[in-house]
Amino acid sequence: MLAVLWGVGATAVGVGVVASWRHFTKGESIRVGAVRVTGAVRATEGEIQALSTVRPGDDFLAVDVEAVERAVARHPWVARAQARRTVPPAIEITVTEREPRALVDLGGTYLVDRNAQVFKRAGAGDGLDLPLVTGFGRDDFTQRRTSVETGIRGALAILDEYAREGLVPLAAIQEIHLDDDWGVTLYVGDEGTQVRLGQGDLPQKLGRLHRVLEALRAEGRTAEVIHLDDRSHPDRVGVRLSGSSVGGVQDGAGGTPAPARVDGVREGPGRRRGRDAPLARR
Repeated sequence: MLAVLWGVGATAVGVGVVASWRHFTKGESIRVGAVRVTGAVRATEGEIQALSTVRPGDDFLAVDVEAVERAVARHPWVARAQARRTVPPAIEITVTEREPRALVDLGGTYLVDRNAQVFKRAGAGDGLDLPLVTGFGRDDFTQRRTSVETGIRGALAILDEYAREGLVPLAAIQEIHLDDDWGVTLYVGDEGTQVRLGQGDLPQKLGRLHRVLEALRAEGRTAEVIHLDDRSHPDRVGVRLSGSSVGGVQDGAGGTPAPARVDGVREGPGRRRGRDAPLARR
């Protein structure tokens, strides 16, 4: 009797499995119940769902998760997307968003991520206060994109080195201007002080800048222009103080900068980003 019952039970289970498999493979009972999104902050869940190629009610097994990932990755804020099936039947889309690092002027203001990728035109709703990279035009980006992206990567490296030197609390960078002839010019602090770095020796120049800014702060003064681009005398720092005649400091081999007279201050490149010319993003 037990053998008979076991045989009947096994047959019933077998029939049930076959029937379920037929329904499963035909998609008659397995449908996508929901499309869920995680990781989206600047991109909304609705935007991601709209870009996705899957909808509730679609055949669960027929969903092409790679196609979903490619479609979602078209959103400008999405760096990576991963789609997977879950139980109960649903599709879960996990997005990793881009981290904006700077703005770049390309005939319009665009957002740049940490990989120097220009990914989106900046809008008022983005609510970002980021350094601006200038020195390029729209034609530059379309005609020599690789060169422009190399320049942007260099600007991002300057931002990182500036932060490592501890300069941000003293005077955050407002603008980085890149020029083939003049090299690098920074505009820093609320006053938009022009800092002419020129080319090369970045760590040493930022170290000198740190000492100069601390000395000026201790004396309650601000600078209009700081020269760190004297190739003939690389240890010399020229300073033009705000609201005064030309002045300067001589930064020697480790001493504290002291006021000194310098001549030959010249006008540099870039656009002043102080009180007289607010940043376009503000």
